[in-house]
Amino acid sequence: MHPGIITFALALTISFSLTIPVRQLALRLGIVDLPGPRKVHRSPMPLLGGFAIYCGALPAAVLSLDGPAGKQALGIVIGATLLLIVGTLDDRGLLHHQVKLLVAMPAAAVLLIASGIQSHLASALLRGPAGEVLDFAVTVLWVVGITAAFSILDHMDGLAGGIAAIASFFFAILAILDGQLLVGILGAAMFGACLGFLRWNFNPAKIFMGDGGAMFLGFMMATLGLKLRPQGLPITTGWLIPVLVLAVPIFDTTLVSVSRSRRGLIPFLAPGADHSAHRLANIGFKQRDAVLVLYGAAIISGVVALLVRRFPMEKPLIPVVLISFFVLLGVAVFEHLPYERQNTPKRTSQPSI
Repeated sequence: MHPGIITFALALTISFSLTIPVRQLALRLGIVDLPGPRKVHRSPMPLLGGFAIYCGALPAAVLSLDGPAGKQALGIVIGATLLLIVGTLDDRGLLHHQVKLLVAMPAAAVLLIASGIQSHLASALLRGPAGEVLDFAVTVLWVVGITAAFSILDHMDGLAGGIAAIASFFFAILAILDGQLLVGILGAAMFGACLGFLRWNFNPAKIFMGDGGAMFLGFMMATLGLKLRPQGLPITTGWLIPVLVLAVPIFDTTLVSVSRSRRGLIPFLAPGADHSAHRLANIGFKQRDAVLVLYGAAIISGVVALLVRRFPMEKPLIPVVLISFFVLLGVAVFEHLPYERQNTPKRTSQPSI
């Protein structure tokens, strides 16, 4: 039996079992998301769900790893723990929200680099110190970008958790096909932990994961993307695989960034109901159906990633052009759907971005 199957079962059991006790703890401590004009829930909602995912995923993965992978696993655990704690403090209003983006997320990326996990795309194209510096920058940008993408994707019941579950599944499958033990086990652990939590987070949700949980998910997805090394693909096209697996959060972040910038707003400082799921809901989809549509998009993009691995493109410029075209086309289409047009950024202790 592949160790990933055992890891998946262990993570699923722990996450599923811990979510309700964590919910009760959050209510007792008052760590809740209060109702508001941009929120669909009408009563305080517990916010500590990310701890259940964390407790399911990381122990299951660590117990399944030994040997050379130990150092990298330690770096992943420290970085993930840092973001979970910082996000939880932000949920309590104890930190300025920009600390997450400008301090915690880059620090977690540096921890990954120190443990030996980073991008090698730039050095494949540009040899010497310049390539190494660019690889450092690309790694930090990737980790911060994907972590922030999941942080802002967590705006509907089951959305961030479900997208992370789907992405984890495809990362695990891709890793197993290429014989990558670390990525396969981490992907299986995240898949199980997300599914266990999703039982209580899907609409109508009984608990939210909070920003700590969303940042944890984003960091783990970014890490899996960096660690995945598709066999038989040149590194200049291998980067396409994790981008496709994470296409939904990347697209949603691109959409709100472009949309808010066009209106003269600072994307991450101007919260609003203008995400992909909000726009789908505004044209008649129920909240649950809007989330399922994005699940479907994530599954399709994951299947495309599998096809790219099976039928690689020899010219790296072709996938760049194709991805850019479809992203811009999608942004143009979604920009014509109805959405909340906020005029000025609203400063709050817990911005719902």
